[in-house]
Amino acid sequence: MHILFLTDNFFPESNAPASRTFEHCREWVRAGHVVTVITCAPNFPKGKVFDGYQNRLWQQEVIKGIRVIRVWSYVTANEGFVKRILDYQSFMLSATLAAPFVRGVDVVVGTSPQFFTACSAYLVSRMKRIPFVFELRDIWPESIKAVGVMKADSLAYRWLERLEMFLYRKASQIVTVTHAFRNTLIRRGIDGTKINVVTNGVDLSHFAPQSKDAELLQRLALQDMFVAGYIGTHGMAHALETLLEAAETLQQMPEADKVRLVFLGDGARKLDIVAKSEAMGLRNVLFLESVPKHEVVRYWSVLDVAVIHLRKNELFTTVIPSKLFECMGMGIPVLHGVAGESAEIVSREQVGEVFEPENAQQLVAGLLRMRNRPAAYASFQQNGLAASWRYDRKHLAKQMLQVLTNLVKK
Repeated sequence: MHILFLTDNFFPESNAPASRTFEHCREWVRAGHVVTVITCAPNFPKGKVFDGYQNRLWQQEVIKGIRVIRVWSYVTANEGFVKRILDYQSFMLSATLAAPFVRGVDVVVGTSPQFFTACSAYLVSRMKRIPFVFELRDIWPESIKAVGVMKADSLAYRWLERLEMFLYRKASQIVTVTHAFRNTLIRRGIDGTKINVVTNGVDLSHFAPQSKDAELLQRLALQDMFVAGYIGTHGMAHALETLLEAAETLQQMPEADKVRLVFLGDGARKLDIVAKSEAMGLRNVLFLESVPKHEVVRYWSVLDVAVIHLRKNELFTTVIPSKLFECMGMGIPVLHGVAGESAEIVSREQVGEVFEPENAQQLVAGLLRMRNRPAAYASFQQNGLAASWRYDRKHLAKQMLQVLTNLVKK
């Protein structure tokens, strides 16, 4: 089977969509299938093309047996709604024009969060007369409404919502990353028999328990510290001000000299968060720039606990942050400030504590419990390692491959 996968994020980018797609495609190649990925020059999140690449009309390489075709797109940082829409639409056009040059394709997959890539996949499916699979990673455009970028009564929002429903109806199969997404689509009238759930997971060959990186501890002056960390996108959906408020409370406690809060990553709100931290006079907070994917594990290793957080919004109760599974794989307990399906996983697997989103006091209380109750902390570590095998990316890739295989056989 020849699978054509359209995505605007791919290795060597290290965000959740890029990681999921790369790891799935790698496993499909290992299973004996041909996989071609059409993507753009790697540039996320800063909008700067990575070293060794150029923003050309056409570039081609082979990564782990995956044929990767990179096409031109309007490159911009992960900030500014209008610029990002231009980015998405330019890739949609370039991917659609490039796809006819890929021969012998059996099925095309288009992935979100934004669905302009799925639009391209639909057009390609019509041109090639092959099935179209929509991998749904986010309920878009509702997610951009949830962070206040767009109003529900605007003409643009209504138009995007109609396009969204059109794509759901036209997809031969839909693969969602949460059961909540599947239930949402069924409530909106989409046939449940064509909706499959393949959750996010973890590449256990990469994310595995390891000792704290001694060089990093020394360079970052974190020796003998209890280190809580947020690793990931600093975006509008993440409400990282809550973490700063928690740091401010901790700074006034006797434990202040022994606790540090580390932020690693970039995003639309990074500069605002740094400026706010400086204005608050926080001395127990450390901001680090994004690092290549192969380096991220070193930074995970210095954390005693990982903080996962999203804004308090009904929509975000339906998502499962992929970093939760990476924490499990490394045996790092979590403080989970996301309600809904992901909180149920944390509680069911007993891999950490759940706190109310945007509640800094609950975050502080949970962090202090993690630090001061070593037996409970050790239990969270062991539970995470045990649970991680249920979310092994190899197993999940096989699940999605079965969906594609069954579709092509029909």
